[in-house]
Amino acid sequence: MVIPKVLLADDDEAVREMLQVALERDGFEVVAVAGVKDALSRIAEEKFDVLLSDLHMPRAGDGFTVVGAMRNTHPQAVTLVLSGYPFLDEALSAIRLQADEILVKPIEIASLRKLIREKLAHPAAPRALPTESVATILEHDLAATIQDWMELVEQDEELTCIPLGFEDRTGHLPNLIADLVNRLRLPLTTTAQISIAARAHGDLRRKQGYTAAMMVEESRILQVSIFNTLQNNLARVDFSKVLLDVITIADEVDSQLKQAMLSYVEPRTGSAWPAA
Repeated sequence: MVIPKVLLADDDEAVREMLQVALERDGFEVVAVAGVKDALSRIAEEKFDVLLSDLHMPRAGDGFTVVGAMRNTHPQAVTLVLSGYPFLDEALSAIRLQADEILVKPIEIASLRKLIREKLAHPAAPRALPTESVATILEHDLAATIQDWMELVEQDEELTCIPLGFEDRTGHLPNLIADLVNRLRLPLTTTAQISIAARAHGDLRRKQGYTAAMMVEESRILQVSIFNTLQNNLARVDFSKVLLDVITIADEVDSQLKQAMLSYVEPRTGSAWPAA
C-alpha cells in the first residue's frame, strides 16, 4: 500500500506538531514546514498527495501562495486550507484558487482524517489555473511593486539620509520596470540593451547626492521588490517559463545598474549627457 504524503504548512508550532503527530499516527507520511518559503521549496523538490496549509503564515493570505504553487506543480494533490475566519474574503479567494476545502480551526482530527481519505479515494479532476506571463504580472502590479520598494527603502538608514519625497524617490521606477517588461517579452537570446531611463536615473541620483554604494543598494532592493511581487502572484504565474524569466530579470536589473553607474565614472562637462 502506498502511504499518502502530506505537506503540512503552519507557523503555529503547537498546531503543527499536534497535526503532524496525529496524521502520522493515522498512517500518513507528513512533511511539516513553518512558512511559505520552506513550503515552496518542498513543493518544487518533492511529490505530495495532500496539502494542508494555514491561511495566515504569518501574513494574511500567505496560504494562497502555497495553494497556487501546489496546484501548478502537483495538480492532482488534495489541497486543504485551515482558517479561523472561513467567511472572510480571504477564504472565498481560497475557493477561487481552487482549494478543495476550507477547514475551520480548531479542526477535529477524526474529521480531518476522514476528509483526507475521502478526497484521496475520490479525486476530483484537476482544473487548470489561468496563468499569466511574468511580464504581464509585473505590468499589472506596477503600483504594488513600487509601494513595496518604497517601504523597503524607508527602512534603510543610508538611503533615507537624503530626504526626498515619494515622487522624487520613486519617479524612475515605472520607466525601469517598463524596460524590464519589454526585455522579458523579447526572445531569450536577446542581450540587455542600453536603458536611457537607467542612465538618466544615474545622472539624477548623482546630483541628489547618492553615493555609488547607495545606487547598488537601491538596485538590490528593486530586485527584492520584483521577486516579492512574483511570490505574491504564484497562483497566476506561468511556471513553465518562470526560471528563465528570473534569470532575465537579474540580468536586466544588473544591466540597468551598470548604465546608472556610468554617471559616477564618466567625466561630466556642462551637459548632463555626453556629446553624440
